[in-house]
Amino acid sequence: MNPEWRSRYEAALEVTRRAAQKALGYFEAALAVEWKNDQSPVTVADRETEQELRSSLQRLFPGDSVFGEEYGDAPGTSGFRWVIDPIDGTRSFVRGIPVWGTLVGLEYKGEQIAGVAAAPALGQTWHALRGGGAFRDGKPIRVSDVSELSESLLFYSSVSWFMKANRQDAFMELVRRTQRQRGFGDFYGFVLVAQGSGEVMAEYGVHFWDVAALKPIVEEAGGRFSDWDGIPRVDRPDVLASNGRLHEQVLRILGGSKE
Repeated sequence: MNPEWRSRYEAALEVTRRAAQKALGYFEAALAVEWKNDQSPVTVADRETEQELRSSLQRLFPGDSVFGEEYGDAPGTSGFRWVIDPIDGTRSFVRGIPVWGTLVGLEYKGEQIAGVAAAPALGQTWHALRGGGAFRDGKPIRVSDVSELSESLLFYSSVSWFMKANRQDAFMELVRRTQRQRGFGDFYGFVLVAQGSGEVMAEYGVHFWDVAALKPIVEEAGGRFSDWDGIPRVDRPDVLASNGRLHEQVLRILGGSKE
């Protein structure tokens, strides 16, 4: 295992968990909510959590680049880049719903190599390093072996996003073809796929900071992560995570399969 990768991964686990606890201190408190230009909410909890993450990572690895949702890009020289989403699921956070997480992804020369997703209100942390497997709280996780769409569980965030993508008919086809559907949005659907609790997470409207930490977790758990054209990337609003066995079937329904 590359020692530079390993040292950063181990540091990310500690730093992310600590910052997530800071965010948890604001959970269910009376917070002023501001609305950004894209109509997404932001609070003091988002900003202070990101500031703690940025300062900790820059102190430990001063040559690394850091990109965060709230404070943008700080260039580096090492080839490593940290991608931060201090509170993924702010809409849930401000409504008192415990399904939100602090996400920290690590890239090396543009490749997503590690990710940590800490959900302090749930008391769980998912994490992975390229070549080292995926874990929830130190316990190895693995995607399911379900190979029939009719036996699968589909996760998504909101039907309205499929309408914005003009894929509402495709979504309803997925509903018809799958056994059950659950609207576990944001990071949660992805880690549920990674731990084998469902087979498909189809999402639209994300930014790369929403999923940079999640791609390594899904892939190291044996799953597949791509855009709706089947390309393994994090810079498009359309993403699909699956146990791998059902990926091409879902791509065909979404209209992106090349087969």
